[in-house]
Amino acid sequence: MNITLNGEKRAVPDGLTVRGLLEHLKVKTEKVAVERNLEIVKKATYETTVLQEGDSFEVVSFMAGGFSIADFGLRIAD
Repeated sequence: MNITLNGEKRAVPDGLTVRGLLEHLKVKTEKVAVERNLEIVKKATYETTVLQEGDSFEVVSFMAGGFSIADFGLRIAD
C-alpha cells in the first residue's frame, strides 16, 4: 500500500495500524505526535486506526534540549 509520510511517498505493508506504522519505522510512541490527513491521531486510537491507501501522515518527534540565553549574548532583565 502507498502512503505519504512526512512529505515522501512510501510503500508499507497492507493492514498496518498507526501503532504498526510506528513500530515498522522503529519510532517510540511515547514522544511522537501523528497527524493523518491533516487531523491529529489520538494515542488511544493508535492500535485501532488502520492505514488506508493514499493516506498522508506527518510524524513529529519531541526531544529534550534547548539553549541558554547566554548562547545568544542575552541576559535576563533586572
